[in-house]
Amino acid sequence: MKNSILKNMKKLENKSTLVTGAASGMGKAIALLFAQEGALLVLSDVHGIEVEQVAQEIRSQGGHALALACDVSKEDEVKQLIEAALQTYGSLDILVNNAGIMDDFTPLDKVTDALWEKILSVNVNGPFYASRLAIAAMLQQGKGVIINIASIGGIAGARAGLAYTTSKHALIGMSKNIGFMYAQKGIRCNAIAPGGVNTNIMKNAHPDAEGAALCSSGSGSMPRMGESEEIAKVALFLASEDSSFVNGETLVADGGWLAY
Repeated sequence: MKNSILKNMKKLENKSTLVTGAASGMGKAIALLFAQEGALLVLSDVHGIEVEQVAQEIRSQGGHALALACDVSKEDEVKQLIEAALQTYGSLDILVNNAGIMDDFTPLDKVTDALWEKILSVNVNGPFYASRLAIAAMLQQGKGVIINIASIGGIAGARAGLAYTTSKHALIGMSKNIGFMYAQKGIRCNAIAPGGVNTNIMKNAHPDAEGAALCSSGSGSMPRMGESEEIAKVALFLASEDSSFVNGETLVADGGWLAY
């Protein structure tokens, strides 16, 4: 009987969880999988209608999900997300900073101030705002998990343009620092570095021809493209107690691409 009960236990039962960029791709896959594992969700995205549809799908299956439109580059909007989680569920146990944008493979000499600020405001400032606001609640609870969706572009130098590459290197550094600084206070922070994954991140993109050609020159060494659901399973591992001794790490999920 005891073994049967353990098998039926969900890994994130009643864990209050905030997922940004949850309307599609990896964020949506993470939201759906976490819901199956019992998480109580607050979902956000700049695409309000689409993220509400994800929340409705979860609720239709008996899960708990609140959806809010949010531009993570704006701290006041991020603050509303954190407050929504605390007011709705009474805690914030897990934060998944997934929202991110690409930079059209733009090389340094073509990076405008506007492009630089746009990429870093979403990919770096967004996780910074969310983590800084979340950490206060997590410190009071004496526990918490932060997962930052980075990229192998944060490890290698030729998977994207200058701004995106810089932003993901920064996000990995942020993850390491948070993980170490709060380890003794019951809070873990890790990053996931996906390789090529089938998402819509390049929708409506206008790649720089030279930059895109250079960055794709090594794509032949990629074993295969990944799926959002595969990254979601990595996130579940990092969010659950299965990874209780994993902290300040960057978990690469690229099918072996960087091994070449």
